[in-house]
Amino acid sequence: MKPLAMLWSIDTVKTSSFVRITAVSIFSLSLFLFLFLFTRFSPNNYSSSLAFFSSSSSSSSSGEAPSPEESPPRPPPPVKIFRVPPLPPVERMGMLDGNGVMTEDFKVGELDPGFEDDLLNDTVSGGDGGGGGGGVVVRKKVGKYKVCDVRMVDYVPCLDNEKAIKELKGDRGERYERHCPEKGMGLNCLVPRPKGYRKPILWPKSRDEVWFSNVPHTRLVEDKGGQNWISIKKDKFVFPGGGTQFIHGANKYLDQISEMVPDIAFGHKTRVALDVGCGVASFGAFSMQRNVTTLSIAPKDVHENQIQFALERGVPAMVAVFGTHRLLFPSQAFDLIHCSRCRINWTRDDGILLLEANRLLRAGGYFVWAAQPVYKHEESLQEQWKEMENLTASICWELVRKEGYIAIWQKPMNNSCYLSREIDAHPPLCESDDDPDNVWYVGLKACITPLPSNGYGANVTEWPLRLHQPPDRLHSIQLDAIISRGELLRADTKYWYEIIGSYVRAFRWDEYHLRNVMDMRAGFGGVAAALHDLHIDCWVMNVVPVSGFNTLPVIYDRGLIGVMHDWCEPFDTYPRTYDLLHAAGLFSVEKKRKKCNISTIMLEMDRMLRPGGRVYIRDTTLVIFELEEIATALGWSNALNDVGEGPYSSWKILRSEKRF
Repeated sequence: MKPLAMLWSIDTVKTSSFVRITAVSIFSLSLFLFLFLFTRFSPNNYSSSLAFFSSSSSSSSSGEAPSPEESPPRPPPPVKIFRVPPLPPVERMGMLDGNGVMTEDFKVGELDPGFEDDLLNDTVSGGDGGGGGGGVVVRKKVGKYKVCDVRMVDYVPCLDNEKAIKELKGDRGERYERHCPEKGMGLNCLVPRPKGYRKPILWPKSRDEVWFSNVPHTRLVEDKGGQNWISIKKDKFVFPGGGTQFIHGANKYLDQISEMVPDIAFGHKTRVALDVGCGVASFGAFSMQRNVTTLSIAPKDVHENQIQFALERGVPAMVAVFGTHRLLFPSQAFDLIHCSRCRINWTRDDGILLLEANRLLRAGGYFVWAAQPVYKHEESLQEQWKEMENLTASICWELVRKEGYIAIWQKPMNNSCYLSREIDAHPPLCESDDDPDNVWYVGLKACITPLPSNGYGANVTEWPLRLHQPPDRLHSIQLDAIISRGELLRADTKYWYEIIGSYVRAFRWDEYHLRNVMDMRAGFGGVAAALHDLHIDCWVMNVVPVSGFNTLPVIYDRGLIGVMHDWCEPFDTYPRTYDLLHAAGLFSVEKKRKKCNISTIMLEMDRMLRPGGRVYIRDTTLVIFELEEIATALGWSNALNDVGEGPYSSWKILRSEKRF
């Protein structure tokens, strides 16, 4: 029997009924334990759970029914079911996702009431405009600029100030120097173009001919037509390439100079030249094909449009004069200075003008003088030649060659000649505290600018190596960097090469046919170097603003050209002379100075820009939006682009085109 009982027990366990009963029992026990624990530790039902537990346990333990006097046991409380509400949809208010990756589909949120109106009206909350706290600065919307009177077609503000010129009493060239309009009296309209103005002829064809309607002035043809300077042929001006002293052409003239002094080595040792009293700049035009960048200068005199002709041809040029102030170039800027019948009395006032040329001439550089006193034997002219001989000897220049109508001197490489002179020799050396690179409205000085004892400026390498080799003078200019200046210049060069390269690729600069380019805040000349390396056939006027470090010596040591300038004043060039104006960080700097309104700078840019020319401005976002509004008022067509750092950078690019 015992085995049968065991067999029955095993069979009973295996039945489905037993399994179901067991499962129900386990579930009931689990439910009871859950309710017990829940009510036990629920703060709201702590006391009732104790009562429930006490009564149930006593009755179950005794096994007796409750007495009639006792209250019946409380029913168990209803089971509370807590439902978790669904999470609201995530609204991403930041620029980063959960993984820290920058995205573009973020939500900014609601704007404050009235913010859009303030933005449209260009209202800025904050400082009082003078550095104090509080207040609101309101910049009114810029209205469309009107066109100036037709008589201002060739207006150069600081050189056409008739009121200031009439009040001058001197006769040393002051009337050809800068006399800018007083504050509030400057240009406030768009300079018109000549009637029949046409798109300029492209380089290199423009070297030999330009449209008559673009520079409709015949004075030079009347005065210089017989000297092979310029002539009129149908609807064009034609430039045969001659000059007063080289009527057979600039090319043969340059060959003659090279034969006289082979060590000049155009395009290698001689890379940067200055042509004084340039005429229509044929010397500079033809020296470019020898890898020489010649800056041609002349005053706005009776032949006032000679610089305008030079720029229309596509030759580096600006209006400047040897008068009473230093020219706006650094010391030791030019490898060669050329004067061919430039109508300058170099020996007047104790040779003060030749001493300025000496300041500009690089150590070991050459001064080429083609003039009547060199070859004519008239008594008055021979007297002038003798004065020139004495003056050049007193400043230690060596007459290396005199042939025909050309004389060539060389400046010493160091100070040994200066120091070997008598103590009371004349002219004296300049004072030790004189900065030869300080040129903004600095008067001429009748003294010899000594050369740096460390040889800076004299030991530049030959072209084209000098473009990328950090020059020694990099260590002498005032900069924030101290020991890493060479690396700083290399990094700047690489930086601008990448940026200008992206412009060439993305915006097709190679299709712009650029020729006359200005970098309005040039730094070390990185933009100009990049354009050269990218084979864009143009020249660049590197402008170093007075508001920053004076890097002009480095620019010239690299084999580039440039000028010092304050952008709160107009630039000394004719209207419609540049194809491209580039400005990086210029406006945010000038705005902080609070010396002038940035709209005046934009208006000056319009004056300098050729119809169809372009403007590229890199600056902070807030400034760019303001400039875009001004550009629209000027009638330019505009486009905003992100910089390489992306759409969330604090900088943007404004690209504008002056409508033709």
